[in-house]
Amino acid sequence: MKQSEILSNIRLNGDKIEFTEEMIEEMGDSHISTSIDTPMVKDAFAKSEEEKMDIIQGHFKAIMETMGLDLTDDSLKGTPKRVAKMFIKEIFSGLNPANKPSIALFENKYKYNEMLVEKNISFYSNCEHHFVPIIGKAHVAYISNGKVIGLSKLNRLVEYFAKRPQVQERLTVQIAKELQVALGTEDVAIVIDAKHLCVASRGVEDDTSSTITAFYGGKFKEDKRKEEFLRYLELKTEF
Repeated sequence: MKQSEILSNIRLNGDKIEFTEEMIEEMGDSHISTSIDTPMVKDAFAKSEEEKMDIIQGHFKAIMETMGLDLTDDSLKGTPKRVAKMFIKEIFSGLNPANKPSIALFENKYKYNEMLVEKNISFYSNCEHHFVPIIGKAHVAYISNGKVIGLSKLNRLVEYFAKRPQVQERLTVQIAKELQVALGTEDVAIVIDAKHLCVASRGVEDDTSSTITAFYGGKFKEDKRKEEFLRYLELKTEF
């Protein structure tokens, strides 16, 4: 089933969209994103992190037992707890707005009015369709309108949005929109190049392909600025 067929066959039940089981499965394989915002329930943070880890630990223990693993083995018996902690404290910590990095801005006293590019920002995320890794690099640029941001904050902003179940298109837009708000300017550009293990290790099992997404705002929509940004990405700057 093609993406266009999925979208054209959506059934409406009142104001509620209904998807068939086949459509839901195909949406995952087609990497369709349904929202710019990460889909969250209203009471997502009603439980403490400790409560969530206790619940996840129990569920993951049941999954392992269902697969026939022996949790009395020394190597496996701590796995449910480790996975629960990893989910909440590490790889999905970006779901919690309390972990959002604070963005300190500074006056652009040196009057630098050209673009600033932070390239090759490594990140690790997880595909929200199969919960397997997305590994990539983000390239972030902006043109100051009077304020500048500490360089490390660009890395932390990428990391924050990456550490949640993601779709690459959404990740790209979330980083760009947040940076636009923080800097008070539309002049922001993002390019992300990433490998999806849901493509490399399952399904089509293509280990050679990568996915590139981009966002161009404000002055970066101009061909001259866009081309300049992309030329910077080609520079050999690794030391």
